[in-house]
Amino acid sequence: MDIRALSPDFAVSPQIDVTDIAAIAQAGYGMVICNRPDAEVPPCHQSDMVKAAALAAGLEFVYHPVTMHTLTLDLVDAQLAMMDKSDKPVFAYCASGTRSSIVWSYSQAQRKPSDQIIAATSQVGYDLGGMKSALDRLAQQD
Repeated sequence: MDIRALSPDFAVSPQIDVTDIAAIAQAGYGMVICNRPDAEVPPCHQSDMVKAAALAAGLEFVYHPVTMHTLTLDLVDAQLAMMDKSDKPVFAYCASGTRSSIVWSYSQAQRKPSDQIIAATSQVGYDLGGMKSALDRLAQQD
């Protein structure tokens, strides 16, 4: 498993296995968000399998699938609301961690400067520099 912290309260990862849940809980995360649609993975990695392991470990679990075709600001806002309600750090995963990083980046646009967001994702291996103008536009919205 490859936990990549984007901030003290949010991390992303490529696809996880049910055996990774114990390490996620031990690392202090309180919520796991699955941003990967079940149609992309075999049954052993689908959300209900991971959810059962997460709940057994005392973690909250949210199935919140994202694709580049379905990504909307409403979806971003819904994930931000989930993140904000957690009193512990949040862990999100998808195929590579990129989609989870993109959703987090958009969710932070009105909270952090775009350069800081892009630096955080770049530092852990996700080059989202091409999103700078979109993040700056979001930051200016009410």
